[in-house]
Amino acid sequence: MSGRFEFVDTNVLLYAYDHSEPAKQGRAQELLEDLWRRREGCLSVQVLQEFYVNATRKLSRSLDAPTARQIVEDYSQWIIHAPTTRDVLAGIDLHQAHRLSFWDAMILTSALELGCTILWSEDLNPGQHFEGLEVRNPL
Repeated sequence: MSGRFEFVDTNVLLYAYDHSEPAKQGRAQELLEDLWRRREGCLSVQVLQEFYVNATRKLSRSLDAPTARQIVEDYSQWIIHAPTTRDVLAGIDLHQAHRLSFWDAMILTSALELGCTILWSEDLNPGQHFEGLEVRNPL
């Protein structure tokens, strides 16, 4: 892979469909549209799973299952990381070394495994760097 690949965390993907936060929704939609256009967006199986569950249960106007499924199918066209047991062990190491939640560490592991330079997330601290990966908050 070449280019500047950018990983999107679940929260950013969810905000694109969250009508209760119009400002964040607009910024998330702009980012996702830009990544679609540039073909540099990356996700993981974990992000797609978390998106489906939260989009159908926790949004102010939850999506119906077929709509959420279609969104997951659409985003499956992006570069997707499917973690292995080796990745789980790397996530555990990041979790312990940086005192992150395990799930955030798995997001970082996936982004690093794909060679991403940017991780778009609201959960981690903007400006943090992990092995050449910079955390940014688009919201």
